[in-house]
Amino acid sequence: MSFNYPNVQRGIYNINGKLFNFRSKWEANYAIYLDFLIKQKQIIRWEFEPDKFVFNKIQFGTRSYRPDFKIWNNDGSFLYHEIKGYMDSRSKTKLKRMAKYYPKVKIVLIGSSEYRNLCKKVGKLCKFI
Repeated sequence: MSFNYPNVQRGIYNINGKLFNFRSKWEANYAIYLDFLIKQKQIIRWEFEPDKFVFNKIQFGTRSYRPDFKIWNNDGSFLYHEIKGYMDSRSKTKLKRMAKYYPKVKIVLIGSSEYRNLCKKVGKLCKFI
């Protein structure tokens, strides 16, 4: 299923010399922000969509989920960040199923208000796209 969001600006973005196929400009800017956090020694590293979680007991509908970013903290632990400008029903289902089938996996939701606050605080400093 494909959704059409005209302002999303999906495409290939160059983030510090590496090419990524992001679904939105927000994801590209968040990657720039994560690189900034690495330079500030606030995180060790990040990856874009490295892991896929499968909901084996589900036979129809949303059967898997791939979080946007995997982020390693300085202590070696990791968590996932999901960038969501708009929370549609499919996205809600994925997050509910993650909580049910993978309760120990930590996911931080970066919604539109969190993203806009980030832009105000560090957007110019990080040179967001």
